[in-house]
Amino acid sequence: MRLSNGYQLQQGYAKRIGLIVLALVIILPVLYIWAMLSWSYSTGERAGWLQKLSHKGVICKTDEGELSLIAVPGAAPEKFLFTVRDPEVAKKIQELMGHRVSLHYEQKVGLPTSCFGDTSYFVTGIEEVSEATMPSWTATPVPPAATPAPTPAPAPAPAAPQ
Repeated sequence: MRLSNGYQLQQGYAKRIGLIVLALVIILPVLYIWAMLSWSYSTGERAGWLQKLSHKGVICKTDEGELSLIAVPGAAPEKFLFTVRDPEVAKKIQELMGHRVSLHYEQKVGLPTSCFGDTSYFVTGIEEVSEATMPSWTATPVPPAATPAPTPAPAPAPAAPQ
């Protein structure tokens, strides 16, 4: 039994619509991820001591790090968790482990999975910070003040005339 031309046209139209929908289902998420990786919510710098960098993940391996931020003396230290995508930056971070550094980062929001990193902070550069550029309150503990020299005893009052 032969199909009518109208039915064949409908079948071709349905295939075309199906292919368009399939293409959109593939292309739109790819465009979204590309846009989120290209656009930065914020950029900035954080300074502190590099404590950790590890290459981890089950399927998607990423470099994840930890920076101990400079805190006011007596305050609990704060940690800055970050992700590194560039292998050259990760290598430089490994070389400066334990040193005081300034990390340049971009914050990416809206990434759909942790395959791109465990954090939303992606480090794009690193600089070692010398002790000379550190604020005075972070350099070294202030030694106790020296005890002042004793003040001389007051001179005796002159004797009253008689």
